[in-house]
Amino acid sequence: MQEKNVPLIQTIDLRKLFKLKGGVMLHAVDGINIEIASGETLGVVGESGCGKSTVGRLILRLIEPTSGQVLYDGQDISKFRGRQARDMRRNMQIIFQDPYSSIDPRMSVIELIAEYLFIHRVFKNKIETFNRAAELMDMVGLARRYANSYPHELDGGRRQRIGIARALSLDPKFIICDEPVSALDVSIQAQILNLLMDLQEEFKLTYMFVTHDLSVVKHISDKIMVMYLGQCVEIAAFDELFENPLHPYTNALLAAIPEPDLSRRNKEMKVIRGEVVSPINVKPGCRFAARCDDCVETCRERDPELIETSNGHFVACFKLKR
Repeated sequence: MQEKNVPLIQTIDLRKLFKLKGGVMLHAVDGINIEIASGETLGVVGESGCGKSTVGRLILRLIEPTSGQVLYDGQDISKFRGRQARDMRRNMQIIFQDPYSSIDPRMSVIELIAEYLFIHRVFKNKIETFNRAAELMDMVGLARRYANSYPHELDGGRRQRIGIARALSLDPKFIICDEPVSALDVSIQAQILNLLMDLQEEFKLTYMFVTHDLSVVKHISDKIMVMYLGQCVEIAAFDELFENPLHPYTNALLAAIPEPDLSRRNKEMKVIRGEVVSPINVKPGCRFAARCDDCVETCRERDPELIETSNGHFVACFKLKR
């Protein structure tokens, strides 16, 4: 049973460096510290290539970290092996960005949803397994008439419902949603988001929701972490982040959200100048310094620490220390 005040998911100084040709190191994830309480949703946002999806894969141990720890319910799962690791995977699942490339096109819908149940031998026979798969179809709003259809016969929304059903099949406590709506039409996005929120409420699920769309992450998240080049630059409750963004990069991201109100069409647009610096053999200093209008000499000399400016609001920026 989970102890009081122990987060369901916690990372401690999590890092992932990829070794490239010539011995140079690519800093994909660099010192991430997060806590996700049971039943909570942490939204993770940032530009493409900032490392947000890599963080999710490190938590699930789909790739191994270079250093740092991943704790599930207070236990360091980086040390899990064999049966212990297999049992852990039942509690932690992922919904991938592209539902078509993450499922076997040669399997029918009912076979795809039942696949994890067969692998973990949840039921004694095929009849019980397929009955459970049919129940999962009902759960995610996928009509049973599609049970014997194949992925290429379905649209993107229905294919993503297959991915959600597969993730739910082992009754997990924690699910990483890796940009699950970015490849879908806007109307279908709303349906999938509402489905995820309904499922979270019904089954007390904990989410890490990875996306580049701040308007989407605001809709579903309790807390939001902003990442830039492998590092967390700001993390706060969703309402606090939108009302009081402190990091220059967060401000620029929020300013880029399309404004449907025509009366505000002349609002000032904050454009991020310059190019993203290389994540290979990164030098000391703030990684946003080359694109920041508030940059000073200190920003180029050493890394800013993530400090708490108010209750639960953390930001890594030297500007706040002046």
